[in-house]
Amino acid sequence: MHRENVNNMPESSRETESEEAAATAAARRQTVNGNKSPHNIVSLISKIADENISLVRNISTCLAVAGVIVIARSIKLLTKFQVAREIPARFIERNVSLRGKVHSITEKGIEVEHVPIYLPVLSTLLSKHRDVSTSTMLVHLAGVELTPEGQTWLQNTLAPAQVVWLKLISREDNALHCLVSHSRQGSMWGHCMNEEVLKLGLARTAPIVGVLPDTPLYWRLHKRLHKAELKAEKKGRGFWREESLWERTSKAVRDSSIIRLMKTIFKRS
Repeated sequence: MHRENVNNMPESSRETESEEAAATAAARRQTVNGNKSPHNIVSLISKIADENISLVRNISTCLAVAGVIVIARSIKLLTKFQVAREIPARFIERNVSLRGKVHSITEKGIEVEHVPIYLPVLSTLLSKHRDVSTSTMLVHLAGVELTPEGQTWLQNTLAPAQVVWLKLISREDNALHCLVSHSRQGSMWGHCMNEEVLKLGLARTAPIVGVLPDTPLYWRLHKRLHKAELKAEKKGRGFWREESLWERTSKAVRDSSIIRLMKTIFKRS
């Protein structure tokens, strides 16, 4: 009896080992299958995306265009302003620069047509003014009082249809007070007309309309313009030019009472 039990023990042990091995193999298969499931889902999604790549690209493009349209509408990036009052107040507060095309220069100021940023398709979609006659905005050189000679110089310098940049400073009624810049031929840098006319002695500095005197903007602009005016004064340009001795003598002779009397006598005779 004892011998039979001894002989049976290895068979029982072998059965136990076989069962454990089978259970381990089943667990491994289950783990492998579980790991394959997410991989299969990713592969399936990638396959669908590859097969419909054009559709995915079109959807992405549409979303991007829609985003640009929303942003452009919110900041009025592509809007053409017909009159000064259409310009948002935040543009004035942030001293935004607008592009414009000169139409004419009169005693009132510079007549400028606003030229918005142009983007194909979007500009057409967002345009609010279609089939409308061209309208201009009145622009003044901020902080500058022009002389008649200064106005003539401005007319000779800014030709019609010339493109200028308007740095918004303030708005008064339906007129804009700006720093007006333009690029000279052969130069890539813009020149501020406000400073140029002061440097030539063809204008004087004036209070900056629409800007409080105790603000940093006012003093920054005033310092900049006053510096340009001092250059004209030091170099004796424009109305800062001092008359020579001959010019002063000739003027004194012309204005003397004797000369005026002689002219009156000759006229009567």
